Amino acid sequence: MQLDPSELAQKDRYRLLIGLVVPRPIAFVSTVSRDGVTNLAPYSFFNGLASEPLSVLFCPANRPDGGEKDTLANCKPESEGGTGEFVVNASIEGYAAEIALAAEPLPHGESEFDLTGLATAPSTRVKPPRVARSPWAFECETLQIVRLAPGVPNAGNVVIGRVVRIHVDDAVLDAKLRVDYDRLAAIGRLGGIAYCKTRERFELAPGKTGSRASA
Repeated sequence: MQLDPSELAQKDRYRLLIGLVVPRPIAFVSTVSRDGVTNLAPYSFFNGLASEPLSVLFCPANRPDGGEKDTLANCKPESEGGTGEFVVNASIEGYAAEIALAAEPLPHGESEFDLTGLATAPSTRVKPPRVARSPWAFECETLQIVRLAPGVPNAGNVVIGRVVRIHVDDAVLDAKLRVDYDRLAAIGRLGGIAYCKTRERFELAPGKTGSRASA
């Protein structure tokens, strides 16, 4: 089968994108508005960008009416009405239901922290709070926002942030900074309403054949 994206409806392009690009890590992003209202939302168009400088990116799409989501508005620099800061929290099995709940749109001015019941923890370098139960968190300052089609319904935006502080639970990290994936219990996103776990893995050295399963 071959498909021309220009001949597909937006909803069908989206269905293919999230169904084929799998598994996707989930950024559970907390922000705060200039008025002090906190926001918490999951984004599965997310990844690490570079280790120098240590940076990440995530992609909050426009709302169906073409407007900006609260997360994007809060990530904008102060000169554009935002705070220019955000926190990427872990997405784990332990509060997977709360992550899904936080994806539901709320009226402007209401907080997903209140909706989900997830407690906050203060950040060190940025204003937005962290998710207290998160086994790791990246405090970030916005470096750049790329808008693919400003004002267009469902159009993509890319938020690039520099990590200025890292929080990691000692239980998931050893002295050599190696992560215990079983203790981390991270989850990822698939298509539709499907998620995946990371407890089943395999190891494969670069340039060599053969693998070692890890259940």
